[in-house]
Amino acid sequence: MIKRNLENHVKKYAREYPVISIVGPRQSGKTTLARHIFPDYAYVSLENMDTRHMAEDDPRGFLEDYPPPVIFDEIQRVPSLFSYLQEKADFIVPGPSKQYILTGSQQFLLMESISQSLSGRVINVMLFPFTYNELCAGTEDNDLEEIFSLKNEAKKPTEEIEEIIFTGMYPRIHDKKLSPRKWLENYVITYIERDIRQLINVSNLRTFENFLKITASYSGQLLNYASISSAIGLSIPTVKSWLSILETSGIIFLLSPHYRNFSKRIVKTPKLYFVDTGLLCFLLSLRNSRDLKHHPLLGNIFETFVISEFYKRIYHTSEIPPIYFWRDKTGIEVDLLVDFGNKLYPLEIKSSRTYSYSFQENINKWLQLKGNTGEKGLVVYNGERIIGAQKNIPTVPWWQL
Repeated sequence: MIKRNLENHVKKYAREYPVISIVGPRQSGKTTLARHIFPDYAYVSLENMDTRHMAEDDPRGFLEDYPPPVIFDEIQRVPSLFSYLQEKADFIVPGPSKQYILTGSQQFLLMESISQSLSGRVINVMLFPFTYNELCAGTEDNDLEEIFSLKNEAKKPTEEIEEIIFTGMYPRIHDKKLSPRKWLENYVITYIERDIRQLINVSNLRTFENFLKITASYSGQLLNYASISSAIGLSIPTVKSWLSILETSGIIFLLSPHYRNFSKRIVKTPKLYFVDTGLLCFLLSLRNSRDLKHHPLLGNIFETFVISEFYKRIYHTSEIPPIYFWRDKTGIEVDLLVDFGNKLYPLEIKSSRTYSYSFQENINKWLQLKGNTGEKGLVVYNGERIIGAQKNIPTVPWWQL
């Protein structure tokens, strides 16, 4: 099994909380991680129809039959269990082999049930598909500072970046050496359309398919509800609702603009990103990695890859990502701002393989803003060498972070 960065954090929380909830997108490895960390715990899948009916018909008796330590997989299938779990959790003294471990793919349903019934008794952690760092057994991330520090010992990937982006990071593709395009086609049909369409009650499947594809074309760009609405003939409230479902399903995330303490002449619209670039490429109808090299959206796709990697890596240290972007109304933009609490750290992301002096231009403009105390920044690009390592804005290959 490929080691997940979240593992040590879950082990730590197991000594502190009676209930641990592992949530995330479908097929991100939640069940595998839970069973790996807690191999001696009983395992109960609530995807099983007979088991689910037992839990629904007699939740109190069901919990008596399956006392802790136990893993309840896909627990959002039986939301009535949460109230009864509250009673049980109140009598658990945290310690080895005493927990309820809950996993759930539809985290929006799971979180709502937890907030109502298990508040204060549960710790929630988010698991996304692999990060590249996990996949290549890189340095383990312990905190925010470490994620954004240069890894001089990192080795250049043997695969082309286009192949890495096209394949994506869903665990099963890598574990089973599957064709990414075929697996992702099935993933869209089996999980995204089945699960999400049930929640939003889509009557026209083609409309939802078009919505997914239009949304993919906006990855790495400012979110424009009106444009999406116009492109597929849906009302703006419907577009907002459907995007919210994709976000809470772990398919996309929104990067908020940072506008505190700086000029008011800035953009306050979020940017949209897909969590997994393999899924993004599939929805953009790319048939192989070669098609990516000359794709008109290559810059946005590469930016999506880099920012989603940081997004996942931060979540896998059990921290909510304190990341933003900055853009003023003249078009000057910094792709990523990391809030370290005592300072903001700007990053620019360039898909070019060739270094240019212009890469630092926007960061320099941002550093000169009135009221800005920042002094350093970073350019992440698709090249092979570190440029200006001793300067305040070095340019580094993406794989060395």
